[in-house]
This record gives sequence, structure tokens and C-alpha cells, in this order.
Amino acid sequence: MSPEDPMLRIIIVGARGRMGQALIKCLPQHAGLQLAAQIDQGDDLAVALPGGDVVIDFSAHANTVAVAALCAQNKKPLVIGTTGHTDTDTYEIKLLKSKIPIVWASNFSTGVNMLFWLTRKAAEILGTDYDLEVVEMHHRLKKDAPSGTAKSLAEILAEVRRFKLAEVARHGRAGVVGERTGSEIGVHSIRGGDVVGDHTVIFAGPGERLELTHRASSRDTFANGALRAARWVAEKKPGLYDMQDVLGLK
Repeated sequence: MSPEDPMLRIIIVGARGRMGQALIKCLPQHAGLQLAAQIDQGDDLAVALPGGDVVIDFSAHANTVAVAALCAQNKKPLVIGTTGHTDTDTYEIKLLKSKIPIVWASNFSTGVNMLFWLTRKAAEILGTDYDLEVVEMHHRLKKDAPSGTAKSLAEILAEVRRFKLAEVARHGRAGVVGERTGSEIGVHSIRGGDVVGDHTVIFAGPGERLELTHRASSRDTFANGALRAARWVAEKKPGLYDMQDVLGLK
């Protein structure tokens, strides 16, 4: 963004998807932002990059490494909203944090990021006497499970308990599984209808149960958060950030 042009030019990757359309719809509500390009299958991001200041990627996890690499080559800040990445993808994307500023979040909702914060605080205060479960529900067309947000919630719980999530996560239960252990963190995915996104963290203790829930009724909340992140990251030094950084919750 040059001093002569105060408008921040946004390139949206995955423009024809649900989130891409939400971003396009919400962008005019953000003063100082303008749409530079809409990129989807068959379009060439490399051609569009010179005309943009920040890239927002809500395409698919299989595309994210290539998108991030192009952004790094062209020194364009990046906001990543895709989920379901492999460990290899994650490693390759993180390598680029020394070249460009990247905001990478499993969820761009202000409310969900407050849920992350509250989940950490509750886990710290309640201690180890409470059993931990995460339940999420999304629309029937969602491809990955559990959701990126549910993974983030489970990771927060595991971190507070000083566990490795891969060792304690229990994805659903069936058959004679035995008594619940004190260390396991249940993670359950429900799919159906057109649910935008519901997430609940359950702390089940002796004689009482605490539940923290966030329900999204519109993708606009995610789109507005991603656009807020784009404005924020445009002025940052190279590094890897998340929405907790954008919202000042760290």
C-alpha cells in the first residue's frame, strides 16, 4: 500500500466458495479496503499478485502451500483461513514466516477467539478434577473433521494439562471402551443441515458441569474477522500470527 493510495487492495483466493462469497459481500463495509482480484480454480494468482497488497486464502488446504509460497516470493502478507492441513503442509507454511507476515487461524470470529481465551482460563482454574470434552457441529458439506476450531480447543486443553493431544484425544466412542480415563480429551464431530458452526467445550466434574458454547449463525462473522486480520497484517513484520494477536488477547 503506497502513501499515494490509502486503499488496501485485497486478493481473495477461493472466491467462488462460501467464505469467498462472504468476504466479497462484507468487504465494502470496511473503509479503506478494496477488492483487487477474485481467484479460484483456473485463475492465475501469480498474475494478480502485483495488483494486490494482502492475500486472503479460503480455498482448500491442498492449495495453501502453493499460495503461501507465491505470496512469499512476491512479499505479500497472507491471511490463511483453510483447515485440514497435513503435518508436512504445516511445516512448509511455517518456514515462510521469516519472509512475510502471516495470520493463520482456525477461526476468525471474535466470539470464537474469546471462547479460546475462556477455555484456557477455565482449564487453568478448574484443574484436573474435570473431564474434558469438545463437541462441534457443521453443515453436511464440510469435508474435514474435526473442525479446525475444535482442534484448536482440544490443543488448548491439552496444553494446559501438559499432554500431547495426539496421545490423549478420543475421537468418538463405540463398543465396550471401558471407563473414561482422567487424561483423555473427547472430540466429537456432528454433521448435518446448513449449520454454520457450533462449538462446545464441556468441563464435567463431580456434582456439576460447565459448558462454554459458541454458535455462529452467519459466515459474515468469519469474513469480517478475516478482513480485520488483513488490515492488521499489512503493517506487520514477517512472522506467524493468529487472531489472538489481531484482537490483542495475548
